[in-house]
Amino acid sequence: MLVAARLRPMTTAAKRPVRIGFQLQPQHAEYADIRRAAAEAEELGVDILFNWDHFYPLSGDPDGKHFECWTMLGAWAEATSRVQIGALVTCNSYRNPELLADMARTVDHISGGRLVFGIGAGWFEKDYTEYGYEFGTAGGRLDALAEAMPRIEQRFGKLNPAPSRKIPVLIGGGGEKKTLRLVAKHADIWHGFGDVETAARKVRILDQHCADIGRDPAEIERSVGVPGSPEKLGKPLHDLGITMFTVATDGPNYDLGLLRDWIAWRDEHNA
Repeated sequence: MLVAARLRPMTTAAKRPVRIGFQLQPQHAEYADIRRAAAEAEELGVDILFNWDHFYPLSGDPDGKHFECWTMLGAWAEATSRVQIGALVTCNSYRNPELLADMARTVDHISGGRLVFGIGAGWFEKDYTEYGYEFGTAGGRLDALAEAMPRIEQRFGKLNPAPSRKIPVLIGGGGEKKTLRLVAKHADIWHGFGDVETAARKVRILDQHCADIGRDPAEIERSVGVPGSPEKLGKPLHDLGITMFTVATDGPNYDLGLLRDWIAWRDEHNA
């Protein structure tokens, strides 16, 4: 059985096409710059366009220019036509779960069914303290996410009109005891970070959490942030069963060079 579990990710990768995500970090830029970069990324053929859910920059000037996540997603829903959109990731702490489900359903409809619902437990203390949220502990924030997910799922079922389709849920994070267990229970996509060795460990643990609850791990798409070239990272990560590769860039001068390389690699791989 252990051998089968080790082979399963490669089988999953063989069945899923490679997809490329692009995180436009909404920091240090005017919104016009962000919108232009989003339009260019869609024209290049990226599969998923992400922002993030913070209130302040994470790098550079800590009080630099920054824009809010979900109002931006509503704008992207109108400004784009093909690419999927979402947050990488929404912080569960900042909005009531029922409200968040309603917001997601609304953006889903505005976009014509292109929203990916990315969510995580939250970690950036400055966001919490400046905006009046209780920071608490990492364990407490993960427990809150575990409590919120069934509420979000239930609210999706009560909304009128309902979501246009089952909105894909992406859970971000690599915590091995709690986060990956939540992924196994609730997510359609898992997003993580780290080198190939780290990713291999997380994939094995996620597969085990799926086995523990009787879920087929092949149902969950695996995604990682890629800071380097596809020549270096593409094959070893894909061999682990990872099929979505997400490039990130920040403002004000959004660089799409690495994104172009990954899109070209995707097209060659999927041909």
